[in-house]
Amino acid sequence: MFILAKIFGFHFMDGILLRNVMSDGRNCDIHIKGNIISDIAPAGEAKVGEDVEIVDCSGKTALPGMVNMHTHAAMTLLRGVGEDICFPEWIDRIWTEEEKIDEEYIYWATKVACLEMAKTGTTTFLDQYWMAPAAEKAVQESGLRAVLSYVHLDHYDPVKSGLQRRECEAVYEASLSWPATIGFSVAVHSVYSVSEQQILWAAGFAADHGLKLNIHLCETEKEVSDCRAAHGMSPVRYLDSLGVLGPDVIAAHTLWLDDDDIRILAEKGVSCVHNINSNLKLASGYRFPYNELRDAGVNLCIGTDGCASSNNLDLLEAMKTAALVQKAWRNDPAAMPLEELFAMSTANGAKALGLDSGILRCGSLADIILVDTGSSFFLSDAPFMANFIYSAHSDSVSSVICDGKFVMRDRTVPGEHEILAEAAKVLSKLK
Repeated sequence: MFILAKIFGFHFMDGILLRNVMSDGRNCDIHIKGNIISDIAPAGEAKVGEDVEIVDCSGKTALPGMVNMHTHAAMTLLRGVGEDICFPEWIDRIWTEEEKIDEEYIYWATKVACLEMAKTGTTTFLDQYWMAPAAEKAVQESGLRAVLSYVHLDHYDPVKSGLQRRECEAVYEASLSWPATIGFSVAVHSVYSVSEQQILWAAGFAADHGLKLNIHLCETEKEVSDCRAAHGMSPVRYLDSLGVLGPDVIAAHTLWLDDDDIRILAEKGVSCVHNINSNLKLASGYRFPYNELRDAGVNLCIGTDGCASSNNLDLLEAMKTAALVQKAWRNDPAAMPLEELFAMSTANGAKALGLDSGILRCGSLADIILVDTGSSFFLSDAPFMANFIYSAHSDSVSSVICDGKFVMRDRTVPGEHEILAEAAKVLSKLK
């Protein structure tokens, strides 16, 4: 192939070599070929072809790209819509604002989200928002990896139910031509906003097509009490009684759980997503049952939620807040150890989505972030993760590789100024 390239004037690179990069406390060379990590060798020992891009990573540490397991990406243009109000009033205000949005809004707002996630070290995200085809275009252009959802939210209206079923089928068919980096999933907004018949249809559609199903679950105390009043059981038991729960279900929030709920989630293999900043800001609660879920065997992930409730998409900030709050309410400084905390934002999310990523090893997807350790935050000889999560900020992420390609180099994302300018124009139309 190299000879043919010379003859016809083409130039094929043999991947990327990250030279002299720290990984797991060792100075390494990481060779990326295509979209896969092909070799991790001691520095200077990686064997690569002459036609490889060599990137000097002295002073950098390589980590797996982070996985944001629950967000509403295009809410980047809804920051500050509902400040200092409780959840029921907040969500009504959000639904009112969302009536104004269109595909142009979704496209540019998702572009902003992808820019923000790249800048903060996220390479993969699970999105639950509207007009997935418009979001898909934005994600594809960004180079990030995502799973985009069709959201069922019928408010018990049978006309909406039928429309959403037809739309879900159409978006699924369209998703079959999406690139391998962008997947499709089905979402049910919640047990309080979606009719039982629609929940069953959405879950059945997901199961029939081998798709993930994501849902807000036990986010507020009121959600639980209302479900008990309506169905005589908790939201977890209600979904279980419908036969909805299983290993392809991803439940966001899972904050207000009892012991039986936790047992059911573990037995059914549901992955649960902690969204600490959103929960705190909307005063939904703070006692996320991390230890209990972990000890039961539940796969635990972390997400930012949307910018209308968490105000940013910074998973590093979310990790720190999650750990500090867990330690405080349990009165236990050993709660949520660093290794488990980082796994929630990487390997566990990848596992929930069925991706071979979230860990740096040969054969895994080349989703990698490079952390610049040349700041005061990394001067001490404390464990790297302690300095990264508790001391540094996300601007220490200098470069981001997703699917074997750079999406950010030296803090620069191609086209970022245009993205912000165009998003500002779209935002002005909503006012």
